[in-house]
Amino acid sequence: LFVVLSMLIVISSACSTTKEVELHMMPLDQMPSEVQSAPVVVQQAYQFASANPDVMKEIPCYCGCGNIGHTSNYSCYVSHVDEKGSIRFDNHALGCSICVDITQDVMRLIREGKSPQEARAYIDSTYSKYGPSNIP
Repeated sequence: LFVVLSMLIVISSACSTTKEVELHMMPLDQMPSEVQSAPVVVQQAYQFASANPDVMKEIPCYCGCGNIGHTSNYSCYVSHVDEKGSIRFDNHALGCSICVDITQDVMRLIREGKSPQEARAYIDSTYSKYGPSNIP
């Protein structure tokens, strides 16, 4: 009986182990000083958003920032990328917990192996109660 129980524990623990996806993050030392001195969750959100434009340009924000011209959650962090790849950061997300919460949720979902489309569906269903999407 002991051997059977031991094997069941080993099998069940092996089956429940999921490998997390490693996130692509921009190095913190490439961030503006305001971001470097921000809380860690804000730093991480800037690092992830700026390093993953293909994902984050498809994720809406629901904080009302569409009124200031933002067209996705990505634009809460990055206002412009020039032809050489130099980034001009937007300071909006430094003071907006909804922007950061959305990005942290996307990070968590991607880390869990969800697709960007699944992350988008989660964001829409979770945050649409706060206001309209900023994706035109």
